[in-house]
Amino acid sequence: MVVTKSYSLDLRKRVVRFVEAGHSCHAAARHFEVSVAFAVRLMATFRATGSLAPKPEGGWRYSKLDPHCDFLVRRVAEKADITMPQLAAELAALGTRVTPAAISRWFIRQGYRFKKNAAGQRTKTPRRAPGARALDGQAAAAHAPGATPAGVCR
Repeated sequence: MVVTKSYSLDLRKRVVRFVEAGHSCHAAARHFEVSVAFAVRLMATFRATGSLAPKPEGGWRYSKLDPHCDFLVRRVAEKADITMPQLAAELAALGTRVTPAAISRWFIRQGYRFKKNAAGQRTKTPRRAPGARALDGQAAAAHAPGATPAGVCR
């Protein structure tokens, strides 16, 4: 595994000064022994924003589905057998284009699992006979339709 590190702010300043003194990005790259791509991108960013700071590395990028969390959870609660392509079409009508696979991955990250049977339909929860143990009532309330799993919609 290769761990990269951003170039220092001092080197970035020297590259910018070199280019602003009339040299090309290619010449700056050769002079400071950095890649041409780095010099070109640095100058483009500097001209656009005036900043020499490196972009953040790693971390979590938020999903464009996060703002639609309530809508997605509500639609699945309303229509339990809704498909991911149907959800993608509804989101497209709202102005958010996203693939069905991305919606599925988003639900999985939120703690939802959709199990299907051999016929390709979602399985139904088994019905319990009256007089089930008292603790089962608590578990049933946690998994009731419309109940939100812990950690959903942060």
